Amino acid sequence: MIEEAKPVPHSADATSEPAWARRLLIGAALGFLLIFLALPLLAVFSEAFRRGAAAFAEALAEPDARAAMRLTLMVAAISVPLNCVFGVAAAWAITKFDFRGKGLLVTLIDLPFSVSPVVAGLIYILIFGANGWFGPFLRDHGIQIVFAVPGIVLATVFVTFPFVARELIPLMAEQGRDDEEAARSLGASGFSTFFRVTLPNIRWGLLYGVLLCNARAMGEFGAVSVVSGHIRGETNTLPLHVEILYNEYNFVAAFATASLLAGLALVTLVLKSVLEWRYDLRGQGH
Repeated sequence: MIEEAKPVPHSADATSEPAWARRLLIGAALGFLLIFLALPLLAVFSEAFRRGAAAFAEALAEPDARAAMRLTLMVAAISVPLNCVFGVAAAWAITKFDFRGKGLLVTLIDLPFSVSPVVAGLIYILIFGANGWFGPFLRDHGIQIVFAVPGIVLATVFVTFPFVARELIPLMAEQGRDDEEAARSLGASGFSTFFRVTLPNIRWGLLYGVLLCNARAMGEFGAVSVVSGHIRGETNTLPLHVEILYNEYNFVAAFATASLLAGLALVTLVLKSVLEWRYDLRGQGH
């Protein structure tokens, strides 16, 4: 007589946790976000408007503040497109072609993540400073790199160039080469293949990388601080202007200017979430 098989009890879900443990973890995460993110942002905006909207507007209308805004926007407008072109070209080369030195190129792309921004600024001082490698040549030809806008742009490009490339490389590697090879087999040129096949496939990842690159470019402090010379009204970006105002105990103006950067961070966060949502929907075929 065959015995009836007894049902095997289901093992506990490996990801299940007691209710108290889930509440504890969620509470710890929310508490961390509240203490280290929400409260500092609230403090920045609270201090910025402590003396009213008139003092806030006056601080932003001050000539040095306006010059810092213009310089910050100009540096971002130069460095972000350069990094966009480099990031797309590097990702294209690394994911679509096999060549010697590919590993070295990937390592060099990651270099700014491992080098302190202050060290990066010192590198440009060593190369283009008055006593640097090219200092005498630049001085004889009336060219100034450090303590001027070109040095700020170079430092910003250095610290931000991995963002676009690092966003596109895994995306393009996952997509493979089939679409491009099919287009080339049908007679499409390289440029036509890129603009009609590759670019539409990477557009959300590209926008995401550009967004992060722009946020870092406008908020960079360390490398820019070294090469700028802190010349008020000429080579001070918004982060440097905030530091000067704070050191002068002009707290309302400092926090008013800082609120612009905090607002940029919030806008970046919202756009980042939107892009992630759009990209997820596209990946699901909706």
